Amino acid sequence: MSFYRSESAEDTRDELETLGWYHYDLSRHAAEALLLSNGNDGSYLLRNSNEGQGCFALSVRAKDSVKHFHVTRKDHGYVFGFNEFRTLHDFVNHFANQPLLGSDTGTLIVLKCPYPWRVEEPSIYESVRVHTAIQTGRTENDLVANAPSLGTKEGYLVKQGAFVKNWKQRWFTLNRYELKYFKDNTTEEPIRTLDLRACSAVQFDYSQDRVNCFCLVFPERTFYLCTKTGVEADEWIKILRWKLSQIRKGR
Repeated sequence: MSFYRSESAEDTRDELETLGWYHYDLSRHAAEALLLSNGNDGSYLLRNSNEGQGCFALSVRAKDSVKHFHVTRKDHGYVFGFNEFRTLHDFVNHFANQPLLGSDTGTLIVLKCPYPWRVEEPSIYESVRVHTAIQTGRTENDLVANAPSLGTKEGYLVKQGAFVKNWKQRWFTLNRYELKYFKDNTTEEPIRTLDLRACSAVQFDYSQDRVNCFCLVFPERTFYLCTKTGVEADEWIKILRWKLSQIRKGR
């Protein structure tokens, strides 16, 4: 006779939803995109596995890749690797101790921090001025799904030089906490990578003889950047400020 009472899938879900890092129906692909775009080495999350009821997956970022590990619901407890935990509380306490995880391929990963399912998003919204269909007769089946990474942005900006104070157009990409700029959008190697964790402020700038200009303040230098329109400058400033707010919150 089993020591544990039987539980339904709804019971299990209700229990797991008390975890701030249980992402329920997040797919493997979406988990990889999320952790690679916004997580750090050792970030992890728990999600449902497609292998059936009582099967879950722990997705873990390991440098530039994401590894996936089985977690199984057994009676009232959880089985992970060689360990069996009698309660969710025991399972969570195990992760609180930042365990070292080894995979079949020999990769060693320290499980440093859970990735929360509820995160803030940059608030960049505009009012609708025009809304009209370009094509007719198309249906839902004609739609192609596309999922861009959270909190990313790219585009051309005009940047002031460090020594010769001339202005040159450069291609900028923002991903996680790195702002990179390239000679153009076909170049693979960046000219420079700016770590936003060292940035103290992002703001409009009126000291330069240019419109739509903003600056990023770093300890060793202030970078001056310009856009073609005020709307573009506002968008860059908002998303960069949001990134800085996430850094200050330890996200």
